[in-house]
Amino acid sequence: MEDNKTQKPATQKKNNQIFFVIALIVVVLVAAGLAYWLFTTKSDLKELKDEKEQIRIAMEAEIDSLLQEHEVVKEKYGELADSLSKKDSVIKANAKEIKRLLNTQWNYIKLKKKHERLQEIAQNYVHQMDSLYTLSDSLRKENVKITKKYESQLAKTSELEKVKEQLTEKVSMAETLQTYNLSAEGIRLRWGGEKEKETDRARRVDQIKICFTLSENPILPHGNKELYIRIAQPDKLILTPSRGEDYSFMYQGERLQYSIMKEVNYQGNAIDLCVYWKKRSEDQEMMEGTYHVEIFYKDEVIGHTTFSLR
Repeated sequence: MEDNKTQKPATQKKNNQIFFVIALIVVVLVAAGLAYWLFTTKSDLKELKDEKEQIRIAMEAEIDSLLQEHEVVKEKYGELADSLSKKDSVIKANAKEIKRLLNTQWNYIKLKKKHERLQEIAQNYVHQMDSLYTLSDSLRKENVKITKKYESQLAKTSELEKVKEQLTEKVSMAETLQTYNLSAEGIRLRWGGEKEKETDRARRVDQIKICFTLSENPILPHGNKELYIRIAQPDKLILTPSRGEDYSFMYQGERLQYSIMKEVNYQGNAIDLCVYWKKRSEDQEMMEGTYHVEIFYKDEVIGHTTFSLR
């Protein structure tokens, strides 16, 4: 009985040792498996990290390339790009946001969607620029056609204006009188005024004689025509019988003094005329120098000449 009691504890001890060994082996195997799992997981994580970095670099390069192409498109279309400045701002803002997310913690799927959206906006930008260019080119060609038509019409209008001006000038000329063979000279009266003699001595002048020919004008209405003659002294004062309005006339809205008024019965034929200006009194002295003579009909100066006294 005692041997059996002694034998049981020994057997139990042996069994405990075996269990411990088995448990130790299991722990070692589990630890080895865990270590292997950690090693492989770490390796996988490193590969994933490397792959993620490559994706980040590739995506950033794609963003830079997209922005570069966008700037090339803007430069190509020049001022047309200004009309899409708002969309240009959207493209730049989205690109900046994607780059910011790439440099922080990021979600590939989310960034991929943003990237695809950015590409879509950029492509739409190019399509709109093409459409604007096509429209602008069409409008430019149409504008060239319109400009040519306008210039052609303007040339015709200008030619018509010239013809109109020429006709107006001809009509104006037809409605007025012209003079030629205009002369003026100082006259000295002799033999009680029965004989006149030309003189250029100021102190001997009694009258001023002005002769001219009225030109032929069959178009001008016939009838009495009033001619006004002004004789200006060397000091530019007008020789006139009086300074009152009785010896004045209207010329282009201004009232002028005249020296002689001659009423002519004009019938469309050329007429030779001579008129005289007489001194107001015998003691009126004539100035030495150059005198100017002008003949007026309506609002036109139809003759001008000069003579000198010494």
